[in-house]
Amino acid sequence: MSVSNYDTIEISTKDNIGVKFLYKSIPGRMFLRILVRPAMSRPFGTLMERRVSASLVPRFVKRNKINMKEYKDVKYKSFNDFFVREVKKEFRPFSTDFNEVVAPCDGKLTAYPITEDNAFHIKKSTYDIYSILKDKKLAKEFIGGVCCIFRLTPDDYHRYCFIDDGVITYSKKIKGVLHTVRPISNDRYNVYTQNSREYAVLETKNYGKVVQMEVGALFVGRISNSATSGEFKRGDEKGMFEFGGSTVVVFFQKDKVKIDDVIYKNTQQNKETIVKMGYKIGTKV
Repeated sequence: MSVSNYDTIEISTKDNIGVKFLYKSIPGRMFLRILVRPAMSRPFGTLMERRVSASLVPRFVKRNKINMKEYKDVKYKSFNDFFVREVKKEFRPFSTDFNEVVAPCDGKLTAYPITEDNAFHIKKSTYDIYSILKDKKLAKEFIGGVCCIFRLTPDDYHRYCFIDDGVITYSKKIKGVLHTVRPISNDRYNVYTQNSREYAVLETKNYGKVVQMEVGALFVGRISNSATSGEFKRGDEKGMFEFGGSTVVVFFQKDKVKIDDVIYKNTQQNKETIVKMGYKIGTKV
């Protein structure tokens, strides 16, 4: 299913008073230095695993307009149990055409060409891939390629999968802080080089070497990857995020895939393209 059939949202979406205080004021940024430490997220994560936290689910569903008919009908033991809920497969169909590049997760998608100096630009921030991957040799392999950023928000399905058949050749964890992944943070912080993250280098059957990276966010202390080595099939689950919004980043090499023009156009117009896991976002070259 093509993303041209789906909606977009402005990247400069409104933030609540608390987020604006943390990122736009001097006292807020002083407090933020403490809040972004992973140790601060752990107690919150523990609270979301307690049985009493399940009482938060109905209000959360209503506020974020989540269609629960898409998900398996189970009784949730905690809020986090609800947050990592499983979707019914018929609501996230995968194209069987391997010429179609698909989204590995739900999210708000932007796409950026990777320049000859291994960089891409998001608003006021410039990212070089070496700083993100912490691997200079690997970074060089993606010169001229494309970076796709899938920003997950609380209403999204928080599990993610593999987009092709292949094998994991290398996995890496990078410790860091936990800034919010809301657009407001990119005005001051290079979140994808500062935040805790994990990535896997994938040798795929149809799209060459691909890097799939999961980025932690404020109050998302845990990235739970069930697959860190071995073979995989298109649509196999790779892992999940626990409470909070977060991000999946996918790097493609030069001349391996062509991302749909509408996604680039939306990105250039300061918009994110709303996609679901399994939806077509491009084609194989």
